[in-house]
Amino acid sequence: MSPTLSRRACLLAAAFALSCRSSNPSRPGDGQRIVSLTPNTTETVYALGAGNRMVGRSRYCDYPAEVHQLPSVGGYVDPSLEAILALQPTLVIGARGPIGRSLVDKLEAREIQCFFPPTESVEQILAMISGLAEHLDTPQAAIHLTTSIRERLHHLQLQVQPLSSPRTLLVFGQSPISVAGPGSFPDEMLRLAGCKNAVERGSHYPTLGFETVIGLDPDLIIDATMAAERSTTPIHAQKAGWSSVRAVREGNVVRLGDDRILRPGPRLADGVALLARHAHKGVSIP
Repeated sequence: MSPTLSRRACLLAAAFALSCRSSNPSRPGDGQRIVSLTPNTTETVYALGAGNRMVGRSRYCDYPAEVHQLPSVGGYVDPSLEAILALQPTLVIGARGPIGRSLVDKLEAREIQCFFPPTESVEQILAMISGLAEHLDTPQAAIHLTTSIRERLHHLQLQVQPLSSPRTLLVFGQSPISVAGPGSFPDEMLRLAGCKNAVERGSHYPTLGFETVIGLDPDLIIDATMAAERSTTPIHAQKAGWSSVRAVREGNVVRLGDDRILRPGPRLADGVALLARHAHKGVSIP
C-alpha cells in the first residue's frame, strides 16, 4: 500500500478515536453488551477479540460461525428497535448507510452508545477498525489487525502491478443487473486486485440495462450475487445476446459466492486476493 494511503488511514483512525472519546463511549470490558447490525462490524468485533461481549446481531451476520448462537434483531435495513432494546445493549454498531438517522436518534435518546462509521474505502475500513477498538478498549489488537491488512495489500499490489488489467464487471444482482460502480468499496478492491472496473461512470452501485453491458464488453465478469438472490442459471445463459460479450466468448465468467469480496471488514485483503486469483489465472496469488 502506498505511503499516502497509510498516512490518510492513520489520520482517519485518529479522527475516529477523538470522536469516540468526545461522545462518552460505553465502558468496555465488564458489562459491555454489543448489538451489531451489519456483518462487517460483527466480524470486526470478533477479530478484535471481543466476541464474548456480543449479545445480538442482524440476520445477515453469519461469520464467524459462533454468531449463529446469538439472537437476531432483524435486517440491517429494517432492524427491530424493540428487539434491540430487549437485549439491553450498551453499544449498538453497524455501517453507515443501510439505516437512517432515526434509529440512532432513538437509541441515543435512551443513552445507548452508537457507532456507525462509513466503510466505502480501504482507508475508511481501517479507520472503522481503529474506531471500534477505541470503544472496545482493544488498541493493540487494532494495531496488529490494521498493520497486517496494510502489509498484505501492499504485497498484493506489488505482485499484480506488472500484470495486465482486465476490464472487469463485478455483478451483485442479476435482475436487474446491479454492479460495482466507480468510487465504491468493491471498485477499490478491483483496482487493488489489478483489475480495471468496466463501469467508469455513474453511482457507486448502478443498475445496468442489457444493452449497456453489451456496450461495456468486459474482459471478465465476476457474478457475486448472493446465493439467496442468484438464479440457478448462470447470468450469461439467461438471455440471448450474451455471446457477443468478450468475457462470455472467451470463457471468463466467474460465479463467486464468497462474502469476502462483499464485506468491508477485517477480511478485505482475503477478498482482494480472491479477486486477483480469478483475474490473473496462472499467477500464484497467496
